[in-house]
Amino acid sequence: MPSADTGASAGAGAAADSRPDPTPEPIPGSGPDGGPGSGPGRGSESGRDSGQDTSKLSPGDPGHGRMRLALFAAGLATFALLYSTQALLPEISRDLHADPGLASWTVSGATIGLAVAVLPLAALSERFGRRRMLTVSMSVAVALALAVPLAPDLGTLIALRTLQGAAIAGVPASAMAYLADEVRGKHLVGATGLFVAGNSVGGMSGRILSGWVTEAWGWRIGLAAVAVASLLCVVAFRLLAPPARHFRPSPLNARALTRTVSAHLHNPLLVRLYAIGLLFMVVFGGVYTVIGYRLVAASFGLSQGLVGSVFVIYLVGAATSATAGKLNARLGRRGLIYAGIVTASSGLLLSLADSLVAVVAGLVLITAGFFAGHAVASGSVSHTATEGRAQASALYQMAYYTGSSLGGALGAAAFAAGGWEATVALTLGAMVLAAGVTYFGTRSAAAVHRRRLHEARA
Repeated sequence: MPSADTGASAGAGAAADSRPDPTPEPIPGSGPDGGPGSGPGRGSESGRDSGQDTSKLSPGDPGHGRMRLALFAAGLATFALLYSTQALLPEISRDLHADPGLASWTVSGATIGLAVAVLPLAALSERFGRRRMLTVSMSVAVALALAVPLAPDLGTLIALRTLQGAAIAGVPASAMAYLADEVRGKHLVGATGLFVAGNSVGGMSGRILSGWVTEAWGWRIGLAAVAVASLLCVVAFRLLAPPARHFRPSPLNARALTRTVSAHLHNPLLVRLYAIGLLFMVVFGGVYTVIGYRLVAASFGLSQGLVGSVFVIYLVGAATSATAGKLNARLGRRGLIYAGIVTASSGLLLSLADSLVAVVAGLVLITAGFFAGHAVASGSVSHTATEGRAQASALYQMAYYTGSSLGGALGAAAFAAGGWEATVALTLGAMVLAAGVTYFGTRSAAAVHRRRLHEARA
């Protein structure tokens, strides 16, 4: 997407504590593929409280517009590459004689690579710099993208895609910290918005471009077209991105990192937020990995180009993320999570109909529901973590992309075994679990509240 996810939160989270919902701040959510940004890093946490903020970039400064365009290009390239094979899975299956379960690993491998690499690369960016990490990460990802169309077999293709996902991880690990280091705090949401837009446009346009090129010249040329377009974006990023003026390197400290990560994983609220993000992404990853197989089948018979164009529905996600703050004010955090679950589940059930209109309407509801839940969960992480916010957000990304990998792999295996109905059953199960996690959080918060009242009276 992806996405989101960065910066301000809607509050302390959906599975939450006993505090009332505050007036929500804007949730810079994720783009359809973006997943969360890395959240505030060292530079942002220190910069908000120091006099250096006045020397950072703001609208009207020569570097501010360049910074925003550079991050838009980075977001576009990153998420065009990450999911580049997703719309092409039916063609890859046919050409390489692979069933959907195996072919789906060209997507799941990339997201697993990202999930594994994002936390180490976030730590490296603290030592070597965000701009450098962004440049190296995108350059390596594009180099691998140029090699991907030459893969002689499915195993090689999956291996290259997994390495590509690990390289891509440097972008979400560094992008938001780079912005927070260099842009004044009160203008950070606006700068973030263009990066998120790049995520959305990249995730959508990459699939559409590869779909139509594949229809004309085959999936290998389709992937090559995405690689070349992404190369142009990397060049644009390097030419536009201003030098880092406020970054201060910090030494690598594996022990401190381990302590911070362990503390986050022992925080029940953060763990629930990670679980909710993972389960929502199981649905999203499963549906969009498998939907191409259903739409090219005889009952619908869509061409590869039209299947790629289905991903324009991602714009629904961008609109949902943009309104998440207002919805949160009306429904509350837990209410918005439940609304997302109900909306996505309704879309899954609607998609069972053998009607293209019903399937498209179902995808719209699934997409809207996913982004409603994801925007609250991801935006709540930075608010909940009072220390080590970059690591807290990186852990959310790990859970988020692990969910994408699980959804893609298990959804495709279910489809191979029992058709679309089996995929829907799997993803509905994920929504039931998400509702259970949220309900458990509500009960836990109520118990804590009662205990505090009892202690206050005593």
